[in-house]
Amino acid sequence: MKPEDEFPVPPTIPESEVSPGVQPKPTPLGHGETRFLKWVLIGDHGLRSGWSVAIFLVLTFLLLITFSAAAKKLISGILHIKTGNSTAATSIIGEIIFALAVLGAIAVCALIERRRILDYNLRDSRRSLHFLSGIVGGFAALSLLVGGLFSGGWLHFGSSSLSGIQIAQYGALWGIAFLLTGLVEEGSTRCYLQFTLTRGINLWWAFGLIGAMCLCGLLFIHNEGIWGVYAMAALGVLPCLWLHVIRSTSAGFWQAAWVTSTFFGFIHTGNNGENWIGIFSAAAIGFVFCVSIRLTGSAWWAIGFHAAWDWGQSFFYGTADSGFVARGHYLTTVPAGATLWSGGTDGPEGSLLILPLTLLVLIVIIIVYGRKTSQAAPLGAPEQVAG
Repeated sequence: MKPEDEFPVPPTIPESEVSPGVQPKPTPLGHGETRFLKWVLIGDHGLRSGWSVAIFLVLTFLLLITFSAAAKKLISGILHIKTGNSTAATSIIGEIIFALAVLGAIAVCALIERRRILDYNLRDSRRSLHFLSGIVGGFAALSLLVGGLFSGGWLHFGSSSLSGIQIAQYGALWGIAFLLTGLVEEGSTRCYLQFTLTRGINLWWAFGLIGAMCLCGLLFIHNEGIWGVYAMAALGVLPCLWLHVIRSTSAGFWQAAWVTSTFFGFIHTGNNGENWIGIFSAAAIGFVFCVSIRLTGSAWWAIGFHAAWDWGQSFFYGTADSGFVARGHYLTTVPAGATLWSGGTDGPEGSLLILPLTLLVLIVIIIVYGRKTSQAAPLGAPEQVAG
């Protein structure tokens, strides 16, 4: 077959046949251009994951700005709530805004990709059991950490700041707030981004994304916390390189886990009071959550763990959480001693004790769920990320 038979050249109109003053109609794209454009946009699993992630991030940002502007008028003009207060009410409103932005972005992406929202690591026949076990695990792990800090003299308990019906009221309100936090943060990272990157990432794109985060940290983030991002970035290089060399079928999932976990630590660098241990622990627990997806088949365990952990810190024990101290907490605690062990303004997450605890949580979920067949196998062979 001749080259012109495979890619026929569109016929041209001789200049003699073109009427004066009339422009000839543009010819349509040839088969070569059409095939190239299709290759750039579409892969084996639909819209390439690079474009999907870009659309998701842009939509989330735009919707967040829109909903925040509308909510600001509602809060100050109608509800008369002062913004900036660390109350349960303002936290719930803030999380609702964020949840609507993330859900709206995922819904649009799901429509474009011809998927359902539950497809993003939320399908699970045992979702209730996994969610509840995550709640139990999160509160138990946090209690173990607080107990370790207390035993070492790095945390002191004060008198309870609430009594009677206030305990139930604030407990319920903070429960709603942190359930929304778990849904939003896990929904954006461990659900949409983890699922989408898994189906399209490769080692070189993983290196590029990690490198971009590290470069942004070097140029724009001038606090101690960014070293936690660098630590997580360095920790994943050799494992991901090894998976690439042996051509493991699960390489895409773990490369995506490396990227989303590092990103999870990166976005926490903007919190007040964070230190490098707190940022690294956020990234590390993000990786543990990815492992839970691999073992349980969904993100429901991670959502429950995340919500219970934050509720235990901020409401039940009254510790700082990434520099955030909740108004209306049950117990009162004060850090003591060296910041390296007490966590200081970062709270228990900023203590060195968080590192062995995170490893312990990882071991426990592997023991509990590791013998069961994973429902979260990556989708086929990774497609190349374009865009």
